[in-house]
Amino acid sequence: MQHFKTLSAYHEYLELPRPEHPMFSMYSALGEGYLPCPKESSPPITNDCYSISFKKIVKGDLAYGRTKYDFTNGALFFIAPRQVLQWESSAVFEQKGFSIHFHEDFLKGTELAQQIRKYGFFSYSANEALHLSPKEERQIELIVENIHLEYQNNPDSFSKDIIIAHLSTLLKYAQRFYERQFTHREELSNDLLERFNQQLETYFDSGQLQENGIPNIEQIADGLSVSQRYLSDTLKKETGKTSTEHLHLYLMDEAKNILLNPNKTIAEVAYELGFEYPPYFSRLFKKKEGISPSEYRERFELN
Repeated sequence: MQHFKTLSAYHEYLELPRPEHPMFSMYSALGEGYLPCPKESSPPITNDCYSISFKKIVKGDLAYGRTKYDFTNGALFFIAPRQVLQWESSAVFEQKGFSIHFHEDFLKGTELAQQIRKYGFFSYSANEALHLSPKEERQIELIVENIHLEYQNNPDSFSKDIIIAHLSTLLKYAQRFYERQFTHREELSNDLLERFNQQLETYFDSGQLQENGIPNIEQIADGLSVSQRYLSDTLKKETGKTSTEHLHLYLMDEAKNILLNPNKTIAEVAYELGFEYPPYFSRLFKKKEGISPSEYRERFELN
């Protein structure tokens, strides 16, 4: 897989104009003109750069990754260093918005270098992008206009600090808007939890549990066509529990049913549920249920 260590090399590969700064570039088409389109298609690649893009398709269609994505009304999406990128041949003719790229070293020694790792949306894939309302879109545009003005000015000792300050503000607004998007997607989130449980049920019923052990969250998320971080963030926002906690709840419900069979030892129950170490199963059961598996069995027998 091809990897690009510098921003300039990445731009050259994309067939985009050379950046004005060796570690920072941006293109803006919020007013007149249109954004430059990258090369038509690409096999999987990686790079050492962050990307923040707002795309609004004026004419044409865009296929990005595995998903034909609707950018008609505009969407903001984020890419972190070393994420695998791949896009198919597209038919984009005209697109508005902006595109910001900066090498991870551009943030070295700044407060944002630590903060940026906490923004979960950099782990999301393109089909989980942030949809902006007209008011939110304008707020983002105002910040980007300031970045663009600074980018076009002759650089001085203040330029980098000013750009990074604007980037920090942009990301804080994005975090606020993502919170709004999660809040207004309750129906979608409930559907995601239902599909999460359905996928686990299918996994259990197919015998994969005994063959491959407990599935990890990345496997489940991949089966749902969402990223691991997005799955956990969405479930956490709507249910108060992460994807891992929901997996544990499902396992404990299954454990209760199996424990009703008095002929099986606690260790056999643990192995049947895919636990490699029975003591871990017992500790998890007690943590979630407040009593040990043997105490649960005894309580049921008494009833």
